[in-house]
Amino acid sequence: MSECGSRWMIRFLVVVVFCLVLCMEEASSKKAKIPRCPATCSCTKDSAFCVDTKAIPKSFPPGIISLTMVNAAFTTIPEGAFSHLTLLQFLFIENNDIQALSKYTFRGLKSLTHLSLSNNNLQTLPRDLFKNLDILTDLDLRGNSFLCDCKIKWLVDWIEKTNTTVPAVYCASPFEFQGRRVHDLTPRDFNCISADFAVYETFPFHSVSVESYDFSGDQFVTFAQPDSGYCTVYVWDHVEMIFRKFHNITSRSAVYCKPVVINNTLHMVVAQLFGGSHIYKWEDAPQRFIKIQDIDTTRVRKPNFVETFLLDGEWYFVVADSSKAGSTSIYRWNSNGFYSHQSLHPWHRDTHVEFIDAGGKPHLILSSASQPPIIYQWNPSQKQFTFHSQITEMADIQMVKHFWVRRALYLCLTRFIGDSKIMRWEGQRFVEIQTLPSRGSMVVYPFTVGPRLYLILGSDFSFSKVYLWDDLTQRFQPFQELNMRAPRAFSLISVDNKDILLAASFKGNTLAYQHLLVDLSAK
Repeated sequence: MSECGSRWMIRFLVVVVFCLVLCMEEASSKKAKIPRCPATCSCTKDSAFCVDTKAIPKSFPPGIISLTMVNAAFTTIPEGAFSHLTLLQFLFIENNDIQALSKYTFRGLKSLTHLSLSNNNLQTLPRDLFKNLDILTDLDLRGNSFLCDCKIKWLVDWIEKTNTTVPAVYCASPFEFQGRRVHDLTPRDFNCISADFAVYETFPFHSVSVESYDFSGDQFVTFAQPDSGYCTVYVWDHVEMIFRKFHNITSRSAVYCKPVVINNTLHMVVAQLFGGSHIYKWEDAPQRFIKIQDIDTTRVRKPNFVETFLLDGEWYFVVADSSKAGSTSIYRWNSNGFYSHQSLHPWHRDTHVEFIDAGGKPHLILSSASQPPIIYQWNPSQKQFTFHSQITEMADIQMVKHFWVRRALYLCLTRFIGDSKIMRWEGQRFVEIQTLPSRGSMVVYPFTVGPRLYLILGSDFSFSKVYLWDDLTQRFQPFQELNMRAPRAFSLISVDNKDILLAASFKGNTLAYQHLLVDLSAK
């Protein structure tokens, strides 16, 4: 065969092979299945209409840009349910019983311009549900029973800022927003910042008192530990963000360790059940507490609580004595030490003493296991506290603590058996305004964190209860329960943008709780 013929033959074979390949590819493509319209849907070239479907169909014919679903037999739609329909421009999920959507239900629908969720049973919508629907022009949410609480605050903000057209939607609840248009609400209408007390640090010892104080630019806390025989001082570590042990004062049976700073000198009143009570002074070189004074044991026999206060430019402390033979006594600072100033009533087994400066008139309120609380008022001419009145019909009061709401003075009286009482000063007397269940309570502590007023009632028999003051009702409302064993004292310290509630426990570990702010609208 000539050279010319050979070339012709090669070309011919190449053409044949090419044709065979094309034929095989064509045959293969004819065998490939084109997605059919789901059994519960009717489809045209570019749309699908589905009725009574049990789930979002997994496949549709190619080119679908409009999908309508009515009378669906499911109540929730999971994330990415329509991600296989990347060309979808119109989605109508109407007249169903849809109750919940995933945050990512509409993931992948970059071409979606019209979305209807009308006439379902939606009460809320996941935060940022429409975040990635960049070209959405129309959204219909009518016919749902929206709960206009913090979980829908984001929607209010989104409607206010979006260019998407959203027909009027109405709130079904809560009562204060019932019947109002969501469009008329603003983010400021929602109070969505709540709080939580969470365990921050655990101290492996029992304690019956805790006090916090500032000294030389540092923040300290001190615990009375009758079991271990110490009055222990901890200091806040600004690097590790914890309390670390700083110093111990050896004590046979400390029930209260009360710090007081006078003329830049730190003193510690250590009240003991046995061996007398003492006053210590802090020395910087070397760093130690030294005992400078004993407290007269004939006056103070069974101390239960120590309160310090500044009056007419002079420092005092008072020791509540709970023995049958002792006497609650007041001591006054004089140059180098505290000296006996006044004995209040003996024989009454006092459990607590509270100093109150009300209307420019200093008072002491003594709680007692044997009689109703007694109020003493300061007599400036005699420089003594004199009997003023009793809070009648109140027995077995373990502790009285005061707090202020604006200019109104309140007391909380806690009882071990029976209910605790909240009372308000009405000019001449205290009037009961609220009862709080408190069986087994020996300690109460009102405190504020920012604008929030809390009250915690310790309990020996169940969870300790935290209450939050409600300005609308002028009452405390239940807020949180804390699991601690036999609490005996609380103290709040604010440091490094943290608010720490310390809880002394008589039968368990002493605990530190952090007050955490929680944005309910972010959930």
